[in-house]
Amino acid sequence: MPFLTGSYWQASRSPRYSLLFALPLLVAYQVLLVLAPGAGNGQTVRNGADVMLQSVFIALAGARGPLLFLLCLTGVGVWLVVRDLRVHPDLRKGVFGVMFSEATLYALCFGVVVGGLTTGLVHPRSLLLGPADAMPWSTRLMLSLGAGLYEELLFRVLLVGALAWAARRFLGWAARPAGVTAVVAGAAIFSLFHYIGPYGDRLELYSFVFRMLSGVFFSALYLLRGFGLTAWTHALYDTFLLVL
Repeated sequence: MPFLTGSYWQASRSPRYSLLFALPLLVAYQVLLVLAPGAGNGQTVRNGADVMLQSVFIALAGARGPLLFLLCLTGVGVWLVVRDLRVHPDLRKGVFGVMFSEATLYALCFGVVVGGLTTGLVHPRSLLLGPADAMPWSTRLMLSLGAGLYEELLFRVLLVGALAWAARRFLGWAARPAGVTAVVAGAAIFSLFHYIGPYGDRLELYSFVFRMLSGVFFSALYLLRGFGLTAWTHALYDTFLLVL
């Protein structure tokens, strides 16, 4: 079985498994977005990271920006998967089942580990759900899936990667200090992101520290286990918290 050997840990990080594993998150998010209340008049609530990423394409292409963004996102993903499959044509369906089990385990342990660390640093408090708590379950599910997909893409793949590159390129830092600084700075920005906009939560020390530690956790998971597992871990945790 692939999960009994080191080949699973390497293969599951590769684009042919990692990106295909993340594909259902993209499809489900888009379907729920189309079916969400207010979708016909442009009043649909969407994940904030999705809005930020699309805003760049809207600035470039106007009303066609969202479609252009989706096409570019899909096109880059397909190119990476096809390129990987040319080198490694094997694709075992059982690997995806093991990856889902692994992501579920991480999601179940996430709140306990990060919550325990936060409580050790800050006076214990409950983590408030904010305005999302009053939304329909389908909207909360859509936001949870979007958080896993788009927040990991924006804050881990793009932001932390860009910060680490900038520290090496312009400050002349070595790879390790540049990476650590990028992870910490990216985690702080990721935490602050949750307090922006009309649906943002009320800024409190406990929730800020919890989300900053979450950003560090997801960055470490992304570096160790790849994008797909990190996106699913984030999406499953948010689903457990917001929906179930």
